[in-house]
Amino acid sequence: MTTTLPDLSVFTDEARAWLADIAPRRSEKVWGEGSDSVAVFENWTADEERAHTDEIIAYERAKFDAGWGALTWPATYGGRGLSLAYELAFRSVEDEFEVPRRTEMFSVTQQLVAPTVAQWGTPDQCERYVTAMLRTDIIACQLFSETEAGSDLAAVRSKAVRSGDGTWTLNGHKVWTSGARVSDFGVAVCRTDPTAPKHKGLTVFLVPMDAPGVTIRPIRQMTGGSSFNEVYLEDVHLDDEYRLGPVDQGWSVALTVLAAERLDGAGLGLANADRAVELATNLGRPLNEIERDRVADLITRAFVQRIAGMRVAQAMVSGAEPGPEASMGKLLATDTMARTSEVARLLLGTDLIADGGSWGHFAWTEHVLGAPGYRIAGGTDEIQHNIIAERVLGLPKEPRA
Repeated sequence: MTTTLPDLSVFTDEARAWLADIAPRRSEKVWGEGSDSVAVFENWTADEERAHTDEIIAYERAKFDAGWGALTWPATYGGRGLSLAYELAFRSVEDEFEVPRRTEMFSVTQQLVAPTVAQWGTPDQCERYVTAMLRTDIIACQLFSETEAGSDLAAVRSKAVRSGDGTWTLNGHKVWTSGARVSDFGVAVCRTDPTAPKHKGLTVFLVPMDAPGVTIRPIRQMTGGSSFNEVYLEDVHLDDEYRLGPVDQGWSVALTVLAAERLDGAGLGLANADRAVELATNLGRPLNEIERDRVADLITRAFVQRIAGMRVAQAMVSGAEPGPEASMGKLLATDTMARTSEVARLLLGTDLIADGGSWGHFAWTEHVLGAPGYRIAGGTDEIQHNIIAERVLGLPKEPRA
């Protein structure tokens, strides 16, 4: 039976009408008005993070219940079974309205963890978690990174030991976890077979963040805030129903999450790159030759990043698997962020480090301090280069001496 897809123009008109009922239109931004924040990582207190999270949840639930959430998902999970073209069209219309800005953990929940549970979960897990995550009744975070493993996810040392009754006991230490304080579950990669090669013997668990033995400690960053957390797992006892995927085959499960994470970063940093260009046109003085060259370079690189993102989106719309463009997305994004910081430093000089009261000047301090973090988050640039070389281009590994 062939399903007739809605006309895309009618679809966008209906989406715009629904959004107009719940949110005001986004006004044209005027330089010098509104917030001048260009922070890469928010510096919220725990109460501020909770309040902002609740605001996003209320919007996401209303969107889901009205049929505008989970557009590409099957009806089984409350979706409409539409192609990515409709999802992209809705996002474009959504940008026209003042709706709550989604934080990273919502992308993690809806675009990383929910698809992973749908692919690897048991029927009961799929029923319990997938729709709840898409509707944001459940919020999830990633418990992947560890201090001694760095960007080498397969080198995790957190352990999960199975008892005779089938239950598990988890012990370990995770770091750089966004949204841990407001998440219901954490997706944790643990070593379950210490004798296996490092890419083997791993198992993934859905850890309730309020389980006894789970301790969350905010990490204070050099920006002054605490966007990330370290999470301690100390004798955390879990029934086997919280295991996600096969025992000792967690590497494949983790790769499902990481693949979605690379796709999710296509537009990272572009808004602040645009803001840096606006800064250049609102300095109140002409740019010198070096400044003009750097601003032009930033504009060009931002366009390249946008084109790469469009190619990934087009591949997905046509049903093909994204190729090297998806793997390069993070490198392009971190490069754009670094170039954005360079332009801000060049244009502002001492205004970057001393608050002179000018709108849109001292605020760049948070971007300059925060942007380097993305060269580490989600795998360092060096790890990304290795992935592209070995798994995309098929180049041989360098022989050991």
